[in-house]
Amino acid sequence: MKRSPSKECSVNAEDGYVRMFLRGRPVTMHMPDQKRNSYSLDHKGALPEHKLKLQWVYGYRGRDCRSNLYLLPTGEIVYFNASVVVLYNVEEQQQRHYLGHNDDVKCLGIHPDMVTIATGQVAGTSKDGKLLPPHVRVWDSVSLNTLHIIGMGVFDRAVTCVAFSKSNGGAHLCAVDDANDHILSVWNWQKEKQLADVKCSNDSVLAAAFHPMDANLIVTCGKSHLNFWTMDGNTLTKRQGLFEKNEKPKYVLCVAFAENGDAITGDSSGNIYVWAKGGNRISQVVARAHEGGIFSLCVLKDGTLVSGGGKDRRMVLWDHDYNKQSEMEVPEAFGPVRAVTEGKQGELLVGTTKNTILTGSFPETLNPIVQGHTDELWGLDIHPSMEQFVTCGQDKQVHLWDTNSHQPLWSKTIEDPGRSAGFHPSGAVLAVGTMTGRWLVLDADTRDLVFMHTDGNEIISNIKYSPDGNFLAVGSHDNFVYIYAVMENGKKYSRVGKCTGHSSFVTHLDWSVDSKYIVTNSGDYEILFWEASSGKHVTSMDLVRNVEWATSTCVLGFSVFGVWPDGADGTDINAVCRSHDSSLLASADDFGKVHLFSNPCSQPRAPSHTYGGHSSHVTNVAFLHDNSHLISTGGKDTSILQWVVA
Repeated sequence: MKRSPSKECSVNAEDGYVRMFLRGRPVTMHMPDQKRNSYSLDHKGALPEHKLKLQWVYGYRGRDCRSNLYLLPTGEIVYFNASVVVLYNVEEQQQRHYLGHNDDVKCLGIHPDMVTIATGQVAGTSKDGKLLPPHVRVWDSVSLNTLHIIGMGVFDRAVTCVAFSKSNGGAHLCAVDDANDHILSVWNWQKEKQLADVKCSNDSVLAAAFHPMDANLIVTCGKSHLNFWTMDGNTLTKRQGLFEKNEKPKYVLCVAFAENGDAITGDSSGNIYVWAKGGNRISQVVARAHEGGIFSLCVLKDGTLVSGGGKDRRMVLWDHDYNKQSEMEVPEAFGPVRAVTEGKQGELLVGTTKNTILTGSFPETLNPIVQGHTDELWGLDIHPSMEQFVTCGQDKQVHLWDTNSHQPLWSKTIEDPGRSAGFHPSGAVLAVGTMTGRWLVLDADTRDLVFMHTDGNEIISNIKYSPDGNFLAVGSHDNFVYIYAVMENGKKYSRVGKCTGHSSFVTHLDWSVDSKYIVTNSGDYEILFWEASSGKHVTSMDLVRNVEWATSTCVLGFSVFGVWPDGADGTDINAVCRSHDSSLLASADDFGKVHLFSNPCSQPRAPSHTYGGHSSHVTNVAFLHDNSHLISTGGKDTSILQWVVA
């Protein structure tokens, strides 16, 4: 046996296989006959000629962030999702993206010049497991150039609030980190110099803002506190907000400022309190303005106030004396209000906890302009002939997206968290696998349920129709693959086989071009082959080594093993996908990266173009039917990114 210079891989030309090791386990991958004599491990793979460019970010991070939605003078709205800050021109249906961050963005502040933006991120991890420190980036929203990087090595865990001062030309920036003491720090951001810092609160801090008329006054609020901080030189002194005879809330959720300099707070009991300018006492009370918490307050250009409710999902307009003028409700499907800001021509922009951005004005209805998933996202498949794709997540939502309008053509709520999806080759129906062993088939036009069945009670990690449309393979975490005959163009199903032989859960599967064979990968890095019509395990490699596969989504195999980095853990690569013209291979990894390789990818540690944008793990990738775009999904970041293949 010829040993390669790399201890990780060896080739056996006589028996026609390459062997690599993942976590000490041998993975044997058989090569087609035509490669046996010519294959060498030392051959260097080439970078692909094509590259990816981020074109669209689906979704918005509203579920656990606030004050992160603003209108810029360019006519764009700015917000973030995963590690991307999005600048979205709704009229022109165009997005630009600030890509300076390497992990989840958690907060955003706009300078009084309305051009300079500060964004703060969580601590990340690099590919080699090193910690990437949380920090704030200050950047130009016109050129997208990074101007300053602040607080490297100073912040702990994450930066959760940032705000620029207003009255001194925006010379100062304040930030709150997610350390146990929730340190409030003030910076001269242009010199990247810290001016002052102080322990803010033992409990969570939800907002921090400079007073619009006093550059030395900062207001912070959060769990059981409202603090007024005065900066004198490099010290910050605190006065607590005194609730006196008024109800002290569990949480002060948000703070805004009236035209005359009064501070206005919204709290978890639904009260609006007005704090007279510069003081720490309540001067006016609007009790029970909302049922449940008030997550956002926005003072409009004309000095009136809009409050946005959580539990009641109501938006209320108040006049200068805090009398109710008008109200409207966010539809239940879009969830509680998280952020409110003034848009164009008196329209409001509303971000919700269900990761939706809506627009509208009193007393009309609110219409969604950005929608997304709200929980971990794994399921993805591409329409066989149209510019559409389907996603399903643990939020029990199935969305069919249009890649041109970037909106869902339809959305459907299912009974169980979703995990996998697959279109029938006709495009007429699509199958959805869930986390509970249940799988269902939906009509792709009407979203009606046409079939439902349960196999085992574990995650259905993979669901795929055969290329001829006559079979459906259902791969489960119970170690089995269930095979169904498909009748009536996807309306009827009967089980014809069950693949038994994996000793761990099924992770990926592909069909042969002629719909006769299936190849599967499992959680313990096995590669097994099956006869589709019966589910029988194929043990003779000579039967399958020359089979042409219709798709290439298995992460272990001779044509893809070059995607694995040195010393990889077997869970480092979550998905791969081959372009339909077989020239490219994309992979999704556990470090927030999408990689683009030349296909086939049969040399160890093949070179790739690497792209960030997702935060933690990228769960899935798929090329559109015409190879013009690549879609990638993020797990915990719940985002969907659409890349142009250029």
